Amino acid sequence: IGGERDGAYMQPTVLDGVTKEMAIFKEETFGPAIGITRFKTAEEAIELVNSSDFGLGVSIFTEDLDFARNIIPEFEDGAVFVNELVKSDPRLPFGGTKISGYGRELSLDGIQAFVNKKTVYIK
Repeated sequence: IGGERDGAYMQPTVLDGVTKEMAIFKEETFGPAIGITRFKTAEEAIELVNSSDFGLGVSIFTEDLDFARNIIPEFEDGAVFVNELVKSDPRLPFGGTKISGYGRELSLDGIQAFVNKKTVYIK
């Protein structure tokens, strides 16, 4: 649904039936577009997510929080959000893995990346 363009305006777009071979799956999309890839098992979902060259974040929507806690370590991404969209929060370190980034921004961890520490030794 969507996909219409009027000059510089792109209508928000939802693509269903997306596969790993499609550009919307393999590339970061900085626009009003989202692809839906369906899966049957948690293992299949984890494999799909981890097969990406990107690794910014994962959102898991479930009522079973124990299930979510158990699969969180399986994801290679920099952030996992349960029942929430991936987003940054200045109180928490934020950043990706793979080609989505290196290191973290925000929070004390992020600030440390911009600080030069000096070692001083006096005998």
